[in-house]
Amino acid sequence: MQKTKIALVQMNAPFGEIESNLRKISNFIMEAHRQRVDIICFPELALMGYSRDQSHLHAEHIPGESSRYIVDLAQRYGITVLLGMAEKSTQANKPYITQLIAMPDGSYHKYRKTHLGGSEQPYFTAGDAIPVFKTGKAVFGVQICWDLHFPEVSTIMSLQGAEIIFAPHASPCVAGDRKELWLKYLTARAYDNAVYLAACNLIGNSSQGHPFAGGNLVIDPKGNVIADDFNNEEGMLVVDLDEGLINKIRYERTTSMRYIFHLDARRPDLYEKYKGILKEGHRLG
Repeated sequence: MQKTKIALVQMNAPFGEIESNLRKISNFIMEAHRQRVDIICFPELALMGYSRDQSHLHAEHIPGESSRYIVDLAQRYGITVLLGMAEKSTQANKPYITQLIAMPDGSYHKYRKTHLGGSEQPYFTAGDAIPVFKTGKAVFGVQICWDLHFPEVSTIMSLQGAEIIFAPHASPCVAGDRKELWLKYLTARAYDNAVYLAACNLIGNSSQGHPFAGGNLVIDPKGNVIADDFNNEEGMLVVDLDEGLINKIRYERTTSMRYIFHLDARRPDLYEKYKGILKEGHRLG
């Protein structure tokens, strides 16, 4: 990994107001360009706003009008853009929750949310791939909101070379204090997998009237918080990710416990004995 400057956006994205949301997104991208940002990440469904039961009304194909516009911006300003949007699926009323990955060379990719919350399952289609993406400076993955509660996803990304995991959210206040909750499990994802973890969230109200909790947070590969912003106001957190620590852990392969890469000591042969449990899951009682 080379030194990488990232930007995380917390923003209000009123549902269905795609044109005005795009203007706001464009302004953030231009400001990120002025600050020489390499990668900018917007929250889950930031393009059209979050709605469980109505997202299909504004879902778009990729490529489509909005995604082409974002790809053009990424190319014009030389920045990698991660934008959350509802993507049409083969099931007409059940779109994907997708993060568009627009690259500076004019190419694009996508990550589709793989783990849907119980209230989302009737209205969305789950993705079935865990890709990672490469820029000239870093390898990164994307996990969307609920995905972060499943440790296997982060591990699979790290084993594929991800050095940064971006975590766009649309998390409401009703779940509790967002910073307190994130620190319970996002630090573990970063530490166990030796990755930078960069999370952002929507603010404002959902179409159901629930307020979003907001928040931007960056955690280093040792599980330390290096930057955060929980002022619940629209804005962009810009952070330089230093390559020294992660390169020492990931590529020097030191035997010092201070810089150990834990995934090197995995026991796939042992886990194979329990593949039934891993596959099906078991509950007590």
